Amino acid sequence: MASIELDHVSKMYANGAYGVRDVDLTIADGEFVIFLGPSGCGKSTTLRMIAGLESVTAGELRIGGRPVTHVPPRDRNIAVVFQSYALYPHMTVRQNMAFGLKMRGSPASEIDAKIRDAAGLLGLTSYLDRKPAALSGGQRQRVALGRAIVREPEAFLLDEPLSNLDAQLRAEMRLELVKLHRRLGRTIIHVTHDQVEAMTMGDRIVIMRDGEVMQVGRPLDVYANPANTFVARFLATPPMNLVPATLSADADGALAVVLDGATLPVPGQHAASYRSAAGRPIIFGLRPEDLHEARQNQAWQPLELTVVAMEALGVENILIGQIGGEKPVEIAARLSRHFHAPIGSKVMLYADLAPMHLFDPESGKVLPRPAIALTAQ
Repeated sequence: MASIELDHVSKMYANGAYGVRDVDLTIADGEFVIFLGPSGCGKSTTLRMIAGLESVTAGELRIGGRPVTHVPPRDRNIAVVFQSYALYPHMTVRQNMAFGLKMRGSPASEIDAKIRDAAGLLGLTSYLDRKPAALSGGQRQRVALGRAIVREPEAFLLDEPLSNLDAQLRAEMRLELVKLHRRLGRTIIHVTHDQVEAMTMGDRIVIMRDGEVMQVGRPLDVYANPANTFVARFLATPPMNLVPATLSADADGALAVVLDGATLPVPGQHAASYRSAAGRPIIFGLRPEDLHEARQNQAWQPLELTVVAMEALGVENILIGQIGGEKPVEIAARLSRHFHAPIGSKVMLYADLAPMHLFDPESGKVLPRPAIALTAQ
């Protein structure tokens, strides 16, 4: 096992464009870290630099405390599992898993023992004599993982390994990867653009955009306390509602968020943090699950919406509604499966403002306030 350190690492291309800019990150020994972001954000490039498949323009990489910036990939003792599986179609599962060890000159008895152990761990024992064409997508992914496991690397780098699977298989493989991490205890970096994978699998999330790290933290901490509007919108489906507003203060100093069509008092616990922004335009942020169909708490504030759409998901309904007059803004609410309202009707929901956020409209950065802990992690 090994820690992985990126000390102000950058990747610049010949045209002067940055693929990755100044990533400063330490991944602990045995940690499961998710690199999350949209396509082209630099997450796979960062992974490839750690693997040695991309050169580093600036900064230093260390694995297990050892500088590896200019060390060839074969000498880094890490395993990469790609999106495409990269299995040899003419070889059996056993042969695919053994290939790397044979190239190293490992004894046949050692190879057989490692394949047996890895196949048992991944549920592949009965498939060892099959070729990839006779396997499902999930089984092929397990073979790719098994080929990496038998090498006994210090760390695993997984580059969107689940993106080729259907929804049910993705859910199954998410659980399998978490179990595998617990059994092996090795450092894992998992690249994905899937928010569900990020929230459910990793010890920490590294959210990237345009080659830069936007925020690093435990999944629920990042979810509850986004650093900027990009993180707020990216890490959830449906995303956080972000509404242009103004922060006002009355003669007594009480603060309120003034939207087009509603005025929402700022909870007392946030007043001190937000007071300096009074009188300024802001972006008001509230998660869809913080809008409720019934007023279970007197502190929750009424908010009238015009129903634009209803998405029935079985376990819950997502309401899309409009607030405002001349320039209405659409917001989402995550409601119970029993809630129904016709399109075009007006409904009254109740906003729990305790988890609200305010953002600077120019920089997109969150206005600081005490962090919220959703649950112990």
